[in-house]
Amino acid sequence: MKLNNLILPRKGEVGRLVESIQFLPDQVRQVLTEARLIKIPASYSQINEVVVNGMGGSNLGAGIVKAVFSDKMNAPLTITPGYQVPAHVGRNTLYIISSYSGSTEEPLSVYQEVKKRGAKIAAITSAGNGKLEKLMIKDNIPGYIFKPEFNPSCQPRLGVGYMIFGLAVMLAKAGLFKIKVKEIEDLIADLEIWDRRLRPAIATKNNQAKKIAEALFGRQPILVGAEFLIGNLRVLRNQLCENSKNFASYLTLPELNHYALESLANPRSNKKDLIFFFLDSKLYHPRVEKRSRLTKQVAKKSGIKVFGYTLTGKTKLVQAFEMLQLGTWVSFYLAVLNKVNPAEIAWVDWFKKQLR
Repeated sequence: MKLNNLILPRKGEVGRLVESIQFLPDQVRQVLTEARLIKIPASYSQINEVVVNGMGGSNLGAGIVKAVFSDKMNAPLTITPGYQVPAHVGRNTLYIISSYSGSTEEPLSVYQEVKKRGAKIAAITSAGNGKLEKLMIKDNIPGYIFKPEFNPSCQPRLGVGYMIFGLAVMLAKAGLFKIKVKEIEDLIADLEIWDRRLRPAIATKNNQAKKIAEALFGRQPILVGAEFLIGNLRVLRNQLCENSKNFASYLTLPELNHYALESLANPRSNKKDLIFFFLDSKLYHPRVEKRSRLTKQVAKKSGIKVFGYTLTGKTKLVQAFEMLQLGTWVSFYLAVLNKVNPAEIAWVDWFKKQLR
């Protein structure tokens, strides 16, 4: 199936979803404009760890921040989604409750326990009268409440620009690392240029997202990447599952070289079912670059289809957003190929209702 003659509705939920994809640079610009409004107490700089509790689309931003800024942050960041609070959380912990909708059950459930431990609490959520927004106002919890002007789909997985930079600004104001405004302004300009090359009107031969979607179609993608792009693996995995209704998973280099190579032979259906999609970068450690090349050889010799994309951005942050933008478009085009509604998440909605 080909994507060349793709005609999309301009209105309705699919139209709004397409707008959300196109608005990624605008999401980043909004956070940059509102950064002065994000207030973090000076005492929050006196911490030795950061813990983020968020589910699904609400922790994707934390994953990218952790991967991209890990070599700059002066305290470790861990993502611990769920109902339990790790034993190490205490007075020297910056505990961030992350819920795009403001009503996510799991992170809200730990608030009283985290407060009891004396942790320094912050939060990030969208405006809209959600439980977390009300809690932040009632208990004077610092953080970021944003109006999602540039996510008309209202889907958290498509508002990642807010969650990445909202969290990054919070951490920067807590003194964990520095953000260079000029670098963010340049990033926004790059995203606006790249987006024009990925839109539905661009023919497949000139549209990298369409090429990748056609390569992935009919297969189970195994995403492969390393280091500062590990956060992107998580995002793309989620978006392929939710937008494309296509099961996907990921493996990381160099870890996969120590176990996964021996698993390719079985089941025998791997040869027709799997495709290894490599996120490559010239910014990886040289040994990781070599491992990527060799891993491709092993996969091909095992009869597994391989597809790779080498990112072009000049910095780790730029490449992470380059992949975020590209991958989101890929998940949309794969949804079109799969003949599914990328905006609908029927099973997730059903599941949440059953939990009430």
